[in-house]
Parts: sequence; structure tokens; C-alpha cells
Amino acid sequence: MAGVLLATTADEDATRRFGAALASRLAPDGVLLLSGDLGAGKTVLTQGLADGLGIATSEVQSPTFTLVREHSAPGGVRLLHVDLYRLRPEETLDVGIEELLAGPGVKVVEWAERLPFAVPGALHLELRRGDGGREIRRLEGEGGGPEGGVD
Repeated sequence: MAGVLLATTADEDATRRFGAALASRLAPDGVLLLSGDLGAGKTVLTQGLADGLGIATSEVQSPTFTLVREHSAPGGVRLLHVDLYRLRPEETLDVGIEELLAGPGVKVVEWAERLPFAVPGALHLELRRGDGGREIRRLEGEGGGPEGGVD
């Protein structure tokens, strides 16, 4: 996937700081779609976002086996952390992901390319590991589903 390069982060701390900076943009009800290979830094970025919302980074772990983890931030903001790694696109509809994304709270979806539908208004980022660190790209018009349309 091509995309607009937003940042190159040298280490996990820098990736977390990038995520923390997204908190003001995504609170209280935004959607962040994350794509990238295993180990690209999707959960690390989500930890930073959580920190920016006032949630301890140690609370945020990949929800690969639980599918969804919910965290509460001070002030009542919810963080819903979704991992679609173990689901096929058609299975995401069976577990109510569309309704979850339309509900209240900041929503982060790892493996967003497995969504079978677009998420209007979502921020879609792709993370890639390279020799110089992690590249974080904004994907435009290539979002969580076949129709694209992700801002």
C-alpha cells in the first residue's frame, strides 16, 4: 500500500509518543485503523494513544486472543482496542464490529485491512519496520474495506 509518510520513529518510545499525540484528535469518539505486518508496532502505537488518553501503557496488550479489550480513561473516555488478526473479513460482521465502531469511545482496530467495509471518518495508518526504524504512513482512500473512503 502506498501512503503519505507521517513519521519515522527510531524506537518503541518514539512510536508511543506518536500515538500519544493522536489522543486529542481521536477523543472522544474517533476511529484509528492500523495496518502492518506482525511486529510492525501497532500495539506499541496503541499504548501511546492510551497514554495520551490517561490510561497506563502497561494496561494495553494486544487483544489477539480476546478480540476486544476495553479500557477506561479519566473523564469517562473509553478506549476499545480490537484485533482482527484471527478473523476472516466475513467473520468480522458476525461479531458485531460494525456496531462497535459506530458506538462511543476511541476505537483502535489492528489488522484493519480485514474489515469488509469502509469506516468513514477514520484515520488509517500503516506501520512498516525498516532499517531506519518504523515508518508510519497515512493511507488515503484505502481503508478498512473494499470501498476505501477512509480519511
